[in-house]
Amino acid sequence: QVQLVESGGGLVQAGGSLRLSCAASGGTLSRYVMGWFRQAPGKEREFVAGTTWTGFRTYDAYLADSVKGRFVISRDDAKNTVYLQMNRLKPEDTAVYYCAAANTRDPIREPKQVDYWGQGTRVIVSS
Repeated sequence: QVQLVESGGGLVQAGGSLRLSCAASGGTLSRYVMGWFRQAPGKEREFVAGTTWTGFRTYDAYLADSVKGRFVISRDDAKNTVYLQMNRLKPEDTAVYYCAAANTRDPIREPKQVDYWGQGTRVIVSS
């Protein structure tokens, strides 16, 4: 059973930056496709960013169109941690951000593909 714990959320002004972290335990991170989703009030959970395993210790990163050029996902398997660097934040980025893990080699873009979720960390971007 994999446990995921997010941190790094908070309140930031529009144009600012935040770095989210997701620490995994109970499993080896390198076995999983990892990603970030978010859920704004009254909206469905949506994909933000993900990493897919492409070979020995190599991964591809992919992003939702709404965050391309602003967000960066990275992972440190030695630390069992995934990061989401969020730059040039906008009020519409306000949401609870969830770390996700899936026991698959395929990219994850839908919540139904996820096997494990973190508890979420709240990000509020003020205008």
